[in-house]
Amino acid sequence: MPRMETTYLVGGAVRDELLGLPPGDRDWVVVGTTPQAMLAAGFKAVGRDFPVFLHPRTGEEHALARTERKSGRGHRGFVVDADPSVTLEQDLQRRDFTVNAIARDAHGDLVDPCGGVDDLQRRVLRHIGPAFAEDPLRVLRAGRFMARFAPLGFSVAPETMALMRAMVASGELDSLVPERVWQELRKALASSQPSAFLATLRACGALAAILPEVDALYGVPQRAQFHPEVDTGIHQQLVSDMAARLAPGDDLVGFAALVHDLGKALTPADVLPRHIGHEHAGLKPLAALCERLKVPLEHRRLAEAVCREHLNVHRLAELRDATVLELLERCDALRRPERVARIAIACEADKRGRLGHADDDYPQGPELCRLHAAALALNARDLAAGEALSGPQVGEALRRARIAAIGAARTLRA
Repeated sequence: MPRMETTYLVGGAVRDELLGLPPGDRDWVVVGTTPQAMLAAGFKAVGRDFPVFLHPRTGEEHALARTERKSGRGHRGFVVDADPSVTLEQDLQRRDFTVNAIARDAHGDLVDPCGGVDDLQRRVLRHIGPAFAEDPLRVLRAGRFMARFAPLGFSVAPETMALMRAMVASGELDSLVPERVWQELRKALASSQPSAFLATLRACGALAAILPEVDALYGVPQRAQFHPEVDTGIHQQLVSDMAARLAPGDDLVGFAALVHDLGKALTPADVLPRHIGHEHAGLKPLAALCERLKVPLEHRRLAEAVCREHLNVHRLAELRDATVLELLERCDALRRPERVARIAIACEADKRGRLGHADDDYPQGPELCRLHAAALALNARDLAAGEALSGPQVGEALRRARIAAIGAARTLRA
């Protein structure tokens, strides 16, 4: 077992503790030892690209102190040196941001060679050094950290933003694999202020590189009587933040909210600021985005439903009972009932994600869930026992019964 004085708590655990945030996973750096010594002490090796081990009792990750040297393009193009002579300070200086390069030793003392504590106090996200530019994933991480820390007053240091712009201009982001882009996007959407992710990436040009369908929304006008914010991109930021407020940590809702209006970027100029049929027009760019980033199927299906149906949910009270059932069927809500509550929340985020409308009521959401429950409560066994039905007749009778149940639920409500 490595001596306690050579093991340090590092990174996010120290940062969040200093910010007074709830503790998350704890990561450790071990200085002055070898992989063989770690294995002999009972640790389990799990690192593929560099030496990382799981503690035999706590299961927490312990990584050997290491340095990195750029050897190729992209976030994986590095040669790692985890020699026992690598110091803690050298390990910390290879990290991305100063606020993530703070360590705490076994006695509780901080090791802060990069000035991370001062930047925490200033609420500044600042890169450590020029090696930041060697890993394009760090641009996305900057956006993701801003999605989490912007509510605390954080901003990106001007010199860091300038470096990120240069990285985007170099084309380095083109080397990012879809899975890593999706991972960062998913975490940002589960954070408290996803708009800060969008704004940060747009400020350095990265949004056009990784989410061109979303970037295209900025500058597209909407009718001011319905959207006082006018700019569709600003509307999208408001919707994303509202989704985070209504469904904290739910990246399924967050993704559906993010992509619900992609069709507005395709509206012909002579039609603006109206967006007739944008909900159907948005399905094609949504499919392209999902294919490119390898978006998981459930995220994609929920997003398709919200993109296609959000206007129908907004005018739910105007729909006929049969049309409500058809809406639910298109969303596969009878087989996937858990989907409906998320559709309702994403639609509410759209309606309330407008300047001056954040506190509006949205009765359509609970009503959609209530009508869905009424339809879902019926199945083939509930049909009249005296009816001699078979084959397609059963399905048609069940459909009529569900439409009647939706109508009865509305009458009862009235």
